[in-house]
Amino acid sequence: MTSADPLLPRRASVEVLRAEAEEERESLVIERLRAGEDPWDFMDDLPTIDELVVFTLRAEHIAADGGLRPTHARNQRLLRQIAAQYPELSRAVWGMMGAENTHRRWDAVVRVIGDR
Repeated sequence: MTSADPLLPRRASVEVLRAEAEEERESLVIERLRAGEDPWDFMDDLPTIDELVVFTLRAEHIAADGGLRPTHARNQRLLRQIAAQYPELSRAVWGMMGAENTHRRWDAVVRVIGDR
């Protein structure tokens, strides 16, 4: 199943996207270690490699759409289209669409309440 949406061209193979995401995740780990954080405290909060791939694809689609922040409905549609174009990422996409990830700061569905 492919998308006819011109904002969603297939960018690269999942293997290439995962390799890029793995390098990005390693950079996040190094940055936090250099800041003196304990890996036991932050490793579970980092996105998985597939989640990073989905976030990257989502960001590219948002940029192609003029950088407008998507509505909830557009975000859900984008995620479903990513899953359709990259079936290997379906598990990560469906996990990101659910409410179980809202505790993670990096998650797109986190809602900030009050001043932090």
